[in-house]
Amino acid sequence: MDIDLIFRIAAIGIIVAVLTQVLIRSGREEQAMMTTLAGLIVVLGMLVREISGLFGTIQQLFGLY
Repeated sequence: MDIDLIFRIAAIGIIVAVLTQVLIRSGREEQAMMTTLAGLIVVLGMLVREISGLFGTIQQLFGLY
């Protein structure tokens, strides 16, 4: 796992938190919820890709083709 991945996830979290607070303060709770969900989906997509790479490495390591 690269340290860059952690920084990207943290940056997405900060951006989503700021956007959510701005939208809530302006009375747009629905858009704030959608922003939070979009950020969550993006981060989960990044993690799924990394976990897939981990399983691929484990398969190569043990010869489980």
